[in-house]
Parts: sequence; C-alpha cells; structure tokens
Amino acid sequence: MIRLRLKTERARALAAVLLLYLSAQTVLPLLAWSAGHVPVPGAPEILEGVAEVVDGDSVLVGGTKERLFGIDAPEIAQHCTGPGAVRWPCGQHATVALDDLAGGRPVSCRVRDTDSWGRKVCVCKLDGSDLSAAMVRAGWALAYRRFSDDYVEEEEKARSARLGVWRGEFEPPWKWRATHPPSSRPAAGQQ
Repeated sequence: MIRLRLKTERARALAAVLLLYLSAQTVLPLLAWSAGHVPVPGAPEILEGVAEVVDGDSVLVGGTKERLFGIDAPEIAQHCTGPGAVRWPCGQHATVALDDLAGGRPVSCRVRDTDSWGRKVCVCKLDGSDLSAAMVRAGWALAYRRFSDDYVEEEEKARSARLGVWRGEFEPPWKWRATHPPSSRPAAGQQ
C-alpha cells in the first residue's frame, strides 16, 4: 500500500513538473512577444507608429516606407480632368486626402508582402478603420485589382457617387505610370 502511494505521488510530481515545463515553453514566449521582446514564429509582422504621408497610397511608419495594400492612387504629378475640361492636380489631392485622414496619427500596419521596390505592402488601420478602404471609398484611390479584389465594392460606390477622381476623367494610375517614367515626371509643384 505504501509502495503504491509513493508511485502515485511520484507520478503526480512528475506530471506537475512536466506541466510546469510545458506551460513555460508556451506561456513565456507569448508573454515576451506581447511585450515586444521576442517575435513569435509565423505571426504576421505588425508595424506601428505615427504615419507620415508620402503620397496617396504610401506612408512612412517608424522610418519604414509602406505601400497601402490593394489600392492605387494617382501619382503626385498626375492630373485629372474635371467638369468643363478643367485640369486639376488629382495626385496632390489624393496625397492631401490621405494626410488629412492619417498624417501625424498613430497607425497599425499588418505586412502582407514586399513590392519590387522593397516597400512593405500593408493593411494599415487607424482606430480600427482600414486606410485603403477609406481612400477608395472617398474616391481618392482605385481598387488595385491586379493584386486584390478587396476594395472593388468601395470603388463602385465612389464611382456611382462621383467622388474624388470619379467626378471627371482620369487615367488609372498604373496606366499613367506606364506612359510617364519617373525621369520624365515634373516635380509636384512644377506642373
């Protein structure tokens, strides 16, 4: 009887030690990760900080240049044609729209990819609101269907309401870039 009790107590002690060991292997890395010390393998890369707007679809966060996922906004030097055939700097307006929305404010960006220029391609949120969706919804960016269909519904609504670039005529940014290589583009204030 005493022997059986000792075996049972030893098994319980070993089980308790094993449980503590497994808990430490699981819980401690998660606690360290949540404190920002140790990355958890397989977890999405999150960049957080104050947004500094570069153009209508790019921001700097903590010194890292990020492109907003799933959208394409007019380039800073790009012009659109409004009612009455009036030419206007829609690329600058898109940049100001993103700056009004997020410039100088804290954002959280989940990295989805890295583009061919080395920029992180991210879904960025401000107070839980998706910046890409907001830009498309306001008509200052287009859903970049080549990479995602996530914002097509917002684009259709903005087009129907004739918001932002949809109030007139314009060349989609990807087509405009193809006919205006960077070396031929005037600086933003020189149009």
